[in-house]
Amino acid sequence: MAEACDGPLVSNLPPSSFRSSSQLSSSHEPGFAKLNRREGAGGWSPLSLDRYQWLDVDLGGRTQITGVATQGRYGSSDWLTSYLLMFSDTGHNWKQYRQEDSIGAFPGNSNADSVVLHKLQQPVITRYLRLVTLDWNPNGRIGLRMETYGCPYNSDVAHFDGRSSLLYWWSSRRTAREVISLKFKTLWNSGILLHAEGHAGHALTLELQKGKLVLLLKPGGSPSPFSSSSPRADSRLLASLGSLLDDQHWHHVALERGGTHLNLTVDRSTQRVPAPPELTHWDLQQLSVGEEWGSLSRRSLLPGKNFQGCVENLLYNGFNLVDLAKQKDQRVSVRGNVTFTCLEPISVAVTFTDSQSFLRLPGPADPLPLGGFSVRLRFRTWSEAGLLLTFGFQQKGGVIWLYMSKARLHVRVCTAGSSLLELSQGWGLNDGQWHSVELSTRRGQLTITVDKEEATRSSVAFSSITGSEFFFGGCPAEGSVHGCRNPFPAFRGCMRLLTINNTPVDLMKVQQRHPGSYSHLQIDMCGIIDRCSPSHCEHGGRCSQSWRSFHCNCSDTGYSGATCHTSVHERSCEAYKHNGNTSGYYYVDVDGSGPIRPQPTYCNMTEENTWTVIQHNNTELTKVRPGDGPHLLYFEYSSGEEVLASVLGQSERCEQELVYHCRKSRLLNTPEGSPFSWWVGGSGLGRVQTHWGGAVPGSHQCGCGLQGSCLDHKHYCNCDADRTEWANDSGLLTHKDALPVRSLVLGDVNRPGSEAAYKVGPLRCRGDKNLWNAAFFDKETSYLHFPTFHAELSADVSFLFKTTASSGVFLENLGIRDFVRIELNSSTQVLFSFDVGNGPLEVRVEASVPLNDDRWHVVRAERNVKEASLRLDNLPAARTEAPTDGHIRLQLNSQLFIGGTASRQKGFRGCIRSLQLNGVTQDLERRAKVTPGVQPGCPGHCSSYGSLCQNLGRCVERTNGFSCDCGLSAYTGTFCHTEVSASFKSGTSVRYLFPGTVEPGSNGSISSEVPPRGENISLSFRTSQSPALLLYVSSYDGQYLALLLNRNDDLEVRYKLDGGGKAEVLKSRVRNLANAQRHTLTFSRLADTVLLQIDQHAREDFNLTSDVEFMGPKWLVLGRIYDSDDALDPDLSSLGFSGCLSAVLFNSVRPLKAALLHPDSSPVSVVGPLVRCDCGAPPPPDPSAAETTHHLSDQSGSLGTGQLLVNDMKADSTLIGGVIAAVIFVAVSALAIVVRYLYLRKETFQSQVVKQTKPADEPELPISAQHDRHNVSAESRKEYFI
Repeated sequence: MAEACDGPLVSNLPPSSFRSSSQLSSSHEPGFAKLNRREGAGGWSPLSLDRYQWLDVDLGGRTQITGVATQGRYGSSDWLTSYLLMFSDTGHNWKQYRQEDSIGAFPGNSNADSVVLHKLQQPVITRYLRLVTLDWNPNGRIGLRMETYGCPYNSDVAHFDGRSSLLYWWSSRRTAREVISLKFKTLWNSGILLHAEGHAGHALTLELQKGKLVLLLKPGGSPSPFSSSSPRADSRLLASLGSLLDDQHWHHVALERGGTHLNLTVDRSTQRVPAPPELTHWDLQQLSVGEEWGSLSRRSLLPGKNFQGCVENLLYNGFNLVDLAKQKDQRVSVRGNVTFTCLEPISVAVTFTDSQSFLRLPGPADPLPLGGFSVRLRFRTWSEAGLLLTFGFQQKGGVIWLYMSKARLHVRVCTAGSSLLELSQGWGLNDGQWHSVELSTRRGQLTITVDKEEATRSSVAFSSITGSEFFFGGCPAEGSVHGCRNPFPAFRGCMRLLTINNTPVDLMKVQQRHPGSYSHLQIDMCGIIDRCSPSHCEHGGRCSQSWRSFHCNCSDTGYSGATCHTSVHERSCEAYKHNGNTSGYYYVDVDGSGPIRPQPTYCNMTEENTWTVIQHNNTELTKVRPGDGPHLLYFEYSSGEEVLASVLGQSERCEQELVYHCRKSRLLNTPEGSPFSWWVGGSGLGRVQTHWGGAVPGSHQCGCGLQGSCLDHKHYCNCDADRTEWANDSGLLTHKDALPVRSLVLGDVNRPGSEAAYKVGPLRCRGDKNLWNAAFFDKETSYLHFPTFHAELSADVSFLFKTTASSGVFLENLGIRDFVRIELNSSTQVLFSFDVGNGPLEVRVEASVPLNDDRWHVVRAERNVKEASLRLDNLPAARTEAPTDGHIRLQLNSQLFIGGTASRQKGFRGCIRSLQLNGVTQDLERRAKVTPGVQPGCPGHCSSYGSLCQNLGRCVERTNGFSCDCGLSAYTGTFCHTEVSASFKSGTSVRYLFPGTVEPGSNGSISSEVPPRGENISLSFRTSQSPALLLYVSSYDGQYLALLLNRNDDLEVRYKLDGGGKAEVLKSRVRNLANAQRHTLTFSRLADTVLLQIDQHAREDFNLTSDVEFMGPKWLVLGRIYDSDDALDPDLSSLGFSGCLSAVLFNSVRPLKAALLHPDSSPVSVVGPLVRCDCGAPPPPDPSAAETTHHLSDQSGSLGTGQLLVNDMKADSTLIGGVIAAVIFVAVSALAIVVRYLYLRKETFQSQVVKQTKPADEPELPISAQHDRHNVSAESRKEYFI
């Protein structure tokens, strides 16, 4: 059991262990700053009151610290209200302690006597501790007493000077798990830390590269270290972790090999990677520390690649290897000067924290021996721009600026306001690495050197800079007495090793302002933070950063938001349908913001149900080639395993067609015998299945066996009859646990005369249980509860709601102090509020229309480390930025409440559906079934989605969703949006008998299709013929109505309502309608008023002389009139129509739709050629134009391959159409020959099959009609004989 590590560490220290920036008096010395002590003035108080005061404590040795407590100065009004905590091993190079990697400040005291204790989230191991004052009691001074808690820390340390190393040997042995762990610190950003070599020369290397730790695999047989090629040229990168590891602070590293994975840990980040096959049977034989040693135990000749720094507590499977080296164990070889204490170089850095930071230093008193000057420094930053240095020289008010712009260094020299010259050097200098720069002049030539690379020298006459002042990082505030001008942004970053005229600048003296001055600096530390390591950008978003923040580039990822968290794609084909989309390829993201990437998927929306179609590498009917053994086939699907599992899980029904054509090729044998063939299906590797399409698992039968319709009643499959005629067993596999089909074994295909063909169709799934999962809350006190919502760093919540109430809480989850809540704040406002420890934040979206309209509304809320956003329906998202240096983890611990709150107040009344938390759908219906006051499901979808049904389509409610009934529409399709069009020849006639009409003299009712004294007609046409008859309606009473184009290409409407009079002719003013362009007309009559509109032209009004009813309509004719009894106007009998007619509607009669789609069930007859076609209709308007549709044809960049998939699909369709036409032609010809042959030979056959085109040397093979031919680019078929 681990011992407690919480003992007091400061109370027994001598006064000499304390230091401070200043002290108010001898009674306020830092030695008096001990908790609950009253000596001296009762604590420490500095002389100055600013943010640069500090108190140091020397603990006497490296110590583990777990907590810090503060107290004000006894009996005073002096206390700290906030402070920073720093630590160091040497008393230099301080590092700030941060909570959650972002919180720097600790809350202090509110009075002089109470103790405020902070337990550190992560213990700190250090010798020196520093408290830096930030804020104090505004009515007093800075006052402090303190205590730290922890325990002693023991370690074994080794120091490597870049030419030394340790080599450990082991006898060959194999262990199931290996762990190497250590701590290291260094000032150098490159060097080999560890090199482990094992069986067959395979090696793993841990190497620092630009401040990151990389794990490399070097396969056995690679070039030796003495070869001319780089020994890492053939190494493979396995992992990369960490950043800024050259900060001269301790970093923890662990490398674990176990099973099939390698785990690399750096500090608190772990990366898990698959173990390479070379390491499957890998035995560690030797381990070198500090440099790479090859298998011949010879040193690597890689200058500059050895590690320089300290290593602590190096453990291999629990063995302390540093201790072995100290004990001079025979398994350890020491090379060079390895010492067992950590020798640390002193390097003092300074941090420029914000736009007000600057450092002023006096210029040199004397010039360099040969004249001129020299300034050197090293810097590191994330910023692309900023002033590094400026100073003047004694020549016409001359000034020099050394600055960064676009990550390059520039020097600009100006005199009297004009620029003399400008030089630039380097690139990509904002990479966070240390870069060296030297600016110097000699004999009038100016040189800038960046990382030892010089810019072109330029000549310029410089006078002396003696007496000038040097300003680093920026200038004092305007109005100061210093003559510093800065036209550039201030520098934000770190500097060290400042040298002026070859004299190093003592920054520790500068800290005491002797010499120079400064503002907003942190001296003796580099406070740079890598906000991209670890990266908060999700789903492959690319992270970039500035000094204060980071940015995620989400392009080409399929995700959006500040951290690329939210998917821009829908989660199912069903969701795309309810956005108003039609059939096609779409990117489907099955888990939303989860880890599964979007997949291009074909969505078939042509039927009442929406089908998700997932292809594999062979969905066509394929003949089996004879071989020496059973035929084995593997099927590889276009979607990954996680996508397949998700689609199967969330769909209401899935199916896959399984077909076997056979001739003397048995399939399953008998239920009692061993099957000749079987298939493997299900999740993972799948399970062996011995039933066939149309049967149930475990039945060992085909579909005909269950139906009792097999060819031989002794067998349960048609093919098991073993006949010489072609037979087949086919059907659908519908049990989701056995889907998809992964492989197929066909066993009886090698006997003489055996022939077979198989087909495994695509996986088809319909319905989305997640989309319609809903609950109805009928009381304000009712709610559902779920487990705690774990969303520390990023969280997204999405759902739909509908209500008639004006307010209510949708969702609430509480923590000790943190919380998250989404509510309907008013009838027009949704409010998203939360607190992660920085105080409550709110994001609001205001709607322009009431939200309590009993229609579905969509809410999407997201919170991450950068911002919070809220989106309502299609309104613009509202956003609130998170504090740059604040708490970032949302810590919740209560149950998640849906539809209410823990206090049972402000509950929601209405429906919530499709609730998703971080991509995971919550099962509202299951919880609602066992919760009083909440009902599962929520009907009433047409009020929200009914507008998707177009062209008189009627919305029909369904349990899960809706459908469009196109019975009263002249259109068809999912949303009644597809025009029904046909090509007419001059002799084509479509003749429609009105239902309910009776022959004269018979008893019966007259049609009720036509309302009294009125008609409504709409149609579209395209023709280049005139005159032409578009539509004609006649009655038994001698009345008729005709729409025609006259010889002048104009539209005429002929009306004869009075049986005894002449027809009235109405002529449109729109000209040239027979121009081979598409035209749309709408016509309506009510009594004697006629309204006509053609295309977008102005509406035309007419008046008839008669307003009688159109009595007893008999026939409606499109095209030519063949029956002379129908032609009540002789001029019309000779007219026909040649062109395209579309979407013909006469009141509620749809004659063209009836003729094309329902010819057998409708009172319609057709004479002449009538071919369905496309009249060139423009795409219908998107009923939800504000919705973002992610069809593949809309993608760009890397996602733009979707366009190619669409084109490939069209090309394949064209090719397939041509092949089908050729097959039909060949089949018909072959059939004629066969019939004649049968007639001559008087032979009969028991089966009739349609033949597929095939080589002449292959026998006939039955091919069934193909459906769902939406194959993505498939891989080659994989067939094996076993």
